[in-house]
Amino acid sequence: MEFCKYYANGNDFVIAKFNNKNYDFSSLTKKLCNRYKGIGADGFIAIFKEENKEYDFSWAFFNQDSSEAFMCANGARAAACFAFNELKLDKKFTFSTKAGLIKAEIFDDDYVQIKLSKAQIISENIKEFNANWFLIDTGVPHLLTFELEYDENMAIFLRQKYDANINYAKLKEGALYVRTYERGVGETLACGTGMSACFYIANKLKMLGSFAKVYPKSLELCEFNLINNEIFFKAQVKKIFSCNIEI
Repeated sequence: MEFCKYYANGNDFVIAKFNNKNYDFSSLTKKLCNRYKGIGADGFIAIFKEENKEYDFSWAFFNQDSSEAFMCANGARAAACFAFNELKLDKKFTFSTKAGLIKAEIFDDDYVQIKLSKAQIISENIKEFNANWFLIDTGVPHLLTFELEYDENMAIFLRQKYDANINYAKLKEGALYVRTYERGVGETLACGTGMSACFYIANKLKMLGSFAKVYPKSLELCEFNLINNEIFFKAQVKKIFSCNIEI
């Protein structure tokens, strides 16, 4: 079967089109995402082309460890680029995720923008390790702070306690820098929903305006806009290769 590998700001994904939603995608994810015995990726995305008036296709997203996630912003942009390149969709379209409908737009040089589902602040009053934390859902839950440096042991503890991705954000020269420890993956070079969560809270705290440049651990530029309380995320996506693998 043919698969494609896409790269988005530090995250890589294996993507393929399927007709059967009942396939054993968890087992397939473990095989494909293995960096020694498979293709190697942070996650696997199954695309389903359907006849639907509300959206152009739907997806299923799986973390590297085979756990399913409702949303992944970098994965969503990679899926959008795949749909444009492989399914020959127009430059503007909508697709369905378990976190809701996502609107996508393709720009020149494979820059992809998505509008995420509305952010939901769960708690603004969390105290951990003598710091203030915020718990927010931007498609998946994120716990974040602006007061501490990245600490992996702390992140592991908090991830288990709150069952959320853990984010450490810093404001430097008008831009936001974010490091994220993700459920099912560990620390990654980037996390789109994590950057979105940090940007959203930074705006609410008046640390940033409605537009901001955000840099993940990969230090690749990501642009965020807040329009009518909705988050728009734009950055580049690259197709790495297509291949055939026996499954």
